[in-house]
Amino acid sequence: METITLAPSVRIPLPGPPLRREHQPVLVRLGAVVSALSHALDLSTGQFPGHSVRSCILGMRIGEEIGLSEQTRSDLFYALLLKDCGYSGNTWAMDSKRFRAERGASLVRLMGLSDRTARTILHADEHWDDPRQAAGLRKTEIPVMSQIVLLAQTLEMCLTTAGEHAATDSIDQLSGRWFDPDLVRATTSLAARGSLWADLRNPQATEVALRLEPRRKMMTQDDGALDSICVAFAQIVDAKSPFTFNHSSGVANAAMAIGRTLDLPWERVLFLRHAALLHDLGKLGVPNAVLEKPGKLDDAEWETMRLHPSHTWRILKAIPGFDEMSEVAASHHEKLNGTGYFRGIPGALLSLEARILAVADVFDALSAKRPYRDGLPPELVLQIMRKDAPHALDETCLEALEQSGAESDQTFIDLQNLNRKLNSY
Repeated sequence: METITLAPSVRIPLPGPPLRREHQPVLVRLGAVVSALSHALDLSTGQFPGHSVRSCILGMRIGEEIGLSEQTRSDLFYALLLKDCGYSGNTWAMDSKRFRAERGASLVRLMGLSDRTARTILHADEHWDDPRQAAGLRKTEIPVMSQIVLLAQTLEMCLTTAGEHAATDSIDQLSGRWFDPDLVRATTSLAARGSLWADLRNPQATEVALRLEPRRKMMTQDDGALDSICVAFAQIVDAKSPFTFNHSSGVANAAMAIGRTLDLPWERVLFLRHAALLHDLGKLGVPNAVLEKPGKLDDAEWETMRLHPSHTWRILKAIPGFDEMSEVAASHHEKLNGTGYFRGIPGALLSLEARILAVADVFDALSAKRPYRDGLPPELVLQIMRKDAPHALDETCLEALEQSGAESDQTFIDLQNLNRKLNSY
């Protein structure tokens, strides 16, 4: 088992007295985090649940069949799971193939993954020798890992909609145009031996994919590695709509201000930051027509909106060691009087961190511009929020927010730059 730091290992020295540490850092598996978060990407692209994981299984089997090295297959593993991270699924960004490719590569680099993984995603839409492709790399100019990503996702989509025979027939028909004929032959050989499709319909397909990870890489929850992944996925979520752009970082900044004012230990402040950055993962499954509707939502639209925390909970719950994170992140719309959603949890069952996140979410939501109103000034935001305390919002957390002097700050900042910023105070 390999322990890896994917980004500079830095800690958050917040202003004021040093924060106390109460627990040793917990190790989490990189593959488990990325495979779980890939389900959020499936929501964004409208694919059937598990599309990215199944594509990963297919691609890893093809990579092994053609004799890719262990290191190359390790880089391929993450590219297959994150191939759609550049897709924003919105109506205001130009989601061209090139835009998605460049954005995806940039986000993968932000996560601290290898440059080869980033370049794989950058070229994953290139066709082998397609005359309809006006620009781009051709034939052996295309990285073999990029070719595998395109082949694997095509197979998975055909498999899901039409079955195994249709999937192999489709890549045969596209051989020499979309795909390298040698790669197609290797794939059809795998299929003929019964090795390509095994366990793809397994309800535990994620476990199947994780068994194909060449190197089990671990990271701690208190270094830059996990933080970089959380920041990247927050950007993926918030890019869905101009009205939620940078919302997750705004919630994170407010939550950290509350946690610091309440003198929480260092690892709990960092925990709050990660829960806030990931709290809206489920919104990737909410149509933009709902998110950006200027008027009141109808009953069906409101029900769709109310479900987004449940998607967040399901995605994070699948990561070993993220049980508490899933509960806190998915509770950001709960209220102390039990009238919140998605579960209507009463205050007695809401942790301090869940209460902090709920306050931070309301604070940023009221401060930001929305389809139906402009952003409100901090004084008015706090005035409105005081009316909901203590029956709906936690009064202590709200007072801590006021005492912190925090204003609406949606600056996206990675952990290393946050370290420099806080040290400059």
